[in-house]
Amino acid sequence: MRIWVMAARPRTLPAAIAPVLVGTAVAWAAIETDGDGGFRVGAFVAALVGSIFIQIGTNLANDYSDAKRGADTVERLGPVRVTAAGLVAPRRVLVATWVAFGVALVAGLYLAWVAGPVILAVGAASILAGILYTGGPRPYGYEGLGEAFVFVFFGLVAVNGSYFVQLERLDLLPALLSVPVGLLTSAILVVNNVRDIDTDARAGKRTLAVRLGRGRAVLLFEVMVIAAFVLVPVSLALADGSAWGLLALAAAPLAIGPVRAMRTRTDGPALNVALAATGRLLAAFALLLSLGLVIAAA
Repeated sequence: MRIWVMAARPRTLPAAIAPVLVGTAVAWAAIETDGDGGFRVGAFVAALVGSIFIQIGTNLANDYSDAKRGADTVERLGPVRVTAAGLVAPRRVLVATWVAFGVALVAGLYLAWVAGPVILAVGAASILAGILYTGGPRPYGYEGLGEAFVFVFFGLVAVNGSYFVQLERLDLLPALLSVPVGLLTSAILVVNNVRDIDTDARAGKRTLAVRLGRGRAVLLFEVMVIAAFVLVPVSLALADGSAWGLLALAAAPLAIGPVRAMRTRTDGPALNVALAATGRLLAAFALLLSLGLVIAAA
């Protein structure tokens, strides 16, 4: 069980949970304020399960594909990858990948029954993107597009999708708030890729960090974090959101540690800590933002 938990990469799971919380909180506020129907508990649970298992499936697919392509070696600075380390047979990792995506598909079928078939198309696109991240003939994660995938599917799609399954429409506030959520979610991958920049370059894995170089990738990380917090008041102002949403800004001090580590450290242990800290930053940001929106509707 410990090995499978390691393979699922729990430090990355805030990327799956945060957008669902934010999208659902915006929907809750709309329901409570405008009386738009009733809150769908089942839809929230299914959206959360689907997002988590798409993340786990993507992580497992990445574990399998990177090992097959030789990108994960004994020289990598990050946590152990179970396929490359020989802890789990490649075929078992592949089976686990499809099991994870299967769970996400079941959640998607329920959401399609609740909110319409468009959700199935969104879920299928998310799963396909997770597979092709480091798999398939032209993995886009090897071409510097990983951060774009995370921003789109674990930011824009997940926040707005979680809102849609509650109210079956799209609105300005969730669309705007999905941008800072997507930026912080993508920032987790930037830390990961800066940590692995040397081994990825040797393996021919042209991540965005490899393409930009360490210095510019660190600058990108800082810009993404700062922009996420700047966009919260801008989003609330443009969409007439409650000032209670500014509670998210209380998470800003948690950015100091990972920003400092990215600027000053290149060793694996320090950047692994920064990776976990960025995940906690995202989690705190999403929780506080969601709490503020719910309080405003009370």
